[in-house]
Amino acid sequence: MKIGLVSDTHLPHFGKDLPAVLKQGLIAQRVELILHLGDFTSLAVADLFRRIAPFDAVAGNNDPDEICRSFGRRKILAMAGLRIGMIHGDGTRKTTLQRALDAFAGETVDVILFGHSHSPYCKLHGDVWVINPGSPTDKRRNRSYSYAVLKILNGRATPTLHYYSEKRADL
Repeated sequence: MKIGLVSDTHLPHFGKDLPAVLKQGLIAQRVELILHLGDFTSLAVADLFRRIAPFDAVAGNNDPDEICRSFGRRKILAMAGLRIGMIHGDGTRKTTLQRALDAFAGETVDVILFGHSHSPYCKLHGDVWVINPGSPTDKRRNRSYSYAVLKILNGRATPTLHYYSEKRADL
């Protein structure tokens, strides 16, 4: 199974559509599901991703109430033999990474997905992969825009970060 991971798209503030290179990358990777880690800011964004693959998400600190009601702020998904924790990661104390880890302390998860910082992160913490796909639309102080793909095969997760410097691509 291949899962596309995105966060912090902030549409329509950063554009009316998903970046062409993001769409092209998710399609080329043949993702079977897309997970968004908050701050998509409009329910219409879910439909943009659903044109590529089935979609699920958690709400972020910039998402309106309708997104919070539709998706919730934190969840654990069981899929392909793994438990995947999802949270946006907003807050004021500790780092975004530490808040994401704390959100699933005492839980049995194989993967923790978070967003909020717009900074890509992908490291193994003990036996748990901790992944922030960054942002495909707002790189802030990062060199590149980014998203991630999580491959699950035989109960094992293998994440990959994908970077690009331009939002356009030949489709």
